[in-house]
Amino acid sequence: MSDRAVALLQHLPREGEFVFVGAKKGAPISWIAMSRCLKRITNNGETVHGFRSSFSDFAHERTNYNNHTIELSLAHSINSAVEKAYRRGDLFEKRRRLMADWARYCSSKPAADTGNVVAINR
Repeated sequence: MSDRAVALLQHLPREGEFVFVGAKKGAPISWIAMSRCLKRITNNGETVHGFRSSFSDFAHERTNYNNHTIELSLAHSINSAVEKAYRRGDLFEKRRRLMADWARYCSSKPAADTGNVVAINR
């Protein structure tokens, strides 16, 4: 996560290891609950997966990070048994830099020619 994301999360209340607590004790919030929350906030059709997809598009189209770094950043597993055998590192430093680049991108002003941009928190 970016330094800004970590700073924001440090000030939120926790229940054990979770910041976003689920309905079941000791469990994180489910993707269904996150989707419902997002719908209550925006009701514009945004999805949790859409945020992940946006990150993937950004990383693949606007950066030079390799696919493996991007996929690990999305918490995707390596499918190939051969690749798993040889890739034992976590690419932590590269993923940290990618998250910092994503944070800068998300907090920058859009270009003038972005077309029809709709604010999420109207």
